[in-house]
Amino acid sequence: MESLLQVVLLGIIEGITEFLPISSTGHLLIAEHWLGRRSDLFNVAIQAGAILAVVVIYWRRLWDLAVHFSRTENRNYVLKLATAVAITVVGGLVAKQMGLELPDTVAPVAWALLLGGVAIFAIEAYTGRQASNDVLTWKVALWVGVGQILAAVFPGTSRSAATIFAAMLAGMTSRPAAAEFSFLVGIPTMFAATAYEVIDLYRSGNVVDENWTELGIGFVVSAVVAFIAVKWLLRYVQTHSFTPFGWYRIALGLLLLAAVD
Repeated sequence: MESLLQVVLLGIIEGITEFLPISSTGHLLIAEHWLGRRSDLFNVAIQAGAILAVVVIYWRRLWDLAVHFSRTENRNYVLKLATAVAITVVGGLVAKQMGLELPDTVAPVAWALLLGGVAIFAIEAYTGRQASNDVLTWKVALWVGVGQILAAVFPGTSRSAATIFAAMLAGMTSRPAAAEFSFLVGIPTMFAATAYEVIDLYRSGNVVDENWTELGIGFVVSAVVAFIAVKWLLRYVQTHSFTPFGWYRIALGLLLLAAVD
């Protein structure tokens, strides 16, 4: 029963934090310190659950892009999505070959949370002086791809935060439009990352020792909670800024640094 409760709590934490700009890495690091570390496959599974939730939320948008690809606006949108994903894949592989990824330890995550919180204030202040713009340009696609690389290299940055704010800085100042593009780019990116991890784990032979019941429960819990969290965020950004998330990140970062000391 205790182990099942731990699985449910980790699924809830992943579901809430994966697409909010507050870093799922930081929260899972704290959770696993108290609840015990789970297998890499379990962590991959609950992440996949969160991705599935976004696919369900955007299924009409995805269907329209696929079925009506011949429309100029849809074709341009898909090509820019593909460009952002391609930049992420190439940049991520280069970063991995160069060994640029920081370890998933408390201090780097805490500093990434702190700096990300300060960045949110600066970006909101800058974009707040600009006219609202929901146009997706090649510049936006480029910088969203770079944002995804940044999030992969620096644990605690938050993929959603890096991509949303990269889009806003690149000119897509409409928060709902920036969030939508961030989430749609995240679907193929995160599915690819999940597939890579699963293949890597399969080759290592660690898959056979997995508790598949707990993995399945974590997957479902993460998917359900992520669905609720993303639906809430999409409504929230219609009329609110991301500033509260900045305060939250700074507070969490300071707490983590205090715990390290």
